[in-house]
Amino acid sequence: MDRLSNTVRPYAWGSTTAIPALLGVAPTGEPQAEMWMGAHPGAPSRITRTETGTVHAEQPLTDVIDADPARELGTATVEKFGPRLPFLLKLLAAGAPLSLQVHPNLDQAKAGYADEESRSVPIDAPHRTYKDANHKPELICALTPFDGLCGFRRPLEAAEAMEGLGVDSLKPYADLLRAQPEEAALREVLTAILTADPDEMTETVTAAAAAAERIGGAYAPYARIAHHFPGDAGVIAAMLLNHVRLQPGEALFLGAGVPHAYLDGLGVEIMANSDNVLRCGLTPKHIDVPELLRIVRFEATDPGILRPEASPSGEELYETPVDEFRLSRFDLSPGAAPADLTASTPQILLCTAGAPSAGDLALAPGESVFVPAGERVDVSGAGTLFRATVVA
Repeated sequence: MDRLSNTVRPYAWGSTTAIPALLGVAPTGEPQAEMWMGAHPGAPSRITRTETGTVHAEQPLTDVIDADPARELGTATVEKFGPRLPFLLKLLAAGAPLSLQVHPNLDQAKAGYADEESRSVPIDAPHRTYKDANHKPELICALTPFDGLCGFRRPLEAAEAMEGLGVDSLKPYADLLRAQPEEAALREVLTAILTADPDEMTETVTAAAAAAERIGGAYAPYARIAHHFPGDAGVIAAMLLNHVRLQPGEALFLGAGVPHAYLDGLGVEIMANSDNVLRCGLTPKHIDVPELLRIVRFEATDPGILRPEASPSGEELYETPVDEFRLSRFDLSPGAAPADLTASTPQILLCTAGAPSAGDLALAPGESVFVPAGERVDVSGAGTLFRATVVA
């Protein structure tokens, strides 16, 4: 197995302290938003491999996998997903709200990517929507209390929330939410919010933010969002969604078409290896309203907080309906027998607490290893390890 050297992405919404605190290093003063672990071409992990006494130069994990996909990923993984690592694992530290967004399903991603390719839209163009032909289901597991928005709430609940602010310009939205069946109500109101006159929307957001700040309580998240994104229509769109607070160890699964945003906290995130994001607001980036409205699932949903299911082996699994990733957790106790994690699929093991060992490699919080398919690996010691792999 190979210890990973990982890139931390300095996105503006990142916390300046959460990832440094986990790693046990001094903050730089700059935001540190995401630490990527895997073989995404945008920031692949790097390894220094030792074989038969020879220490190779540090190289990107992408290059290692490309050189021998069957050896690194296993034949079953390659046959099912192709010659690339199907998932991306991250530490995510939100110090400010991320953009309000949705992801396409696999068929939508393939069609959207093919369409933009046929129109020769540059892959790095600001108005490009589909960066690849893959879907992007994802799971976030909280390491600290973690706030987010996930899925539409019932139209009547959203209407009551808007009316509770006492802002006259929100009344038409509330009336629509009360007058239409669920799907039509949610579609019409989100469309109206995203296509409203910008100056009028700025006034509405300003008034709503002031009211939310004054009232507090359940409205406090919207005041905070508006503080970071004054005048942004996404502040009002956020009121259509369920507000969720995860406690450490709890998780959310986010499937295709479900609008969501992370607001604050540190977590372990895993997703299919894709960059496809359609934004609804809380961002200066491009918003493709027609395509967004085509992708969003306009139905009220329960956020469905996940708690891990324990097995006799000590593995605690977060069940999801996708095969591109499988996330589980081990809380290791000192003196316990080593746990055998050998698998026919590729794995990344991430330490988030304590000082466990994977084979001969001692791990500190924030450190991770890549385990090629079929390679024997035992974990022991005291601490918490997250295990990321696939279902092949």
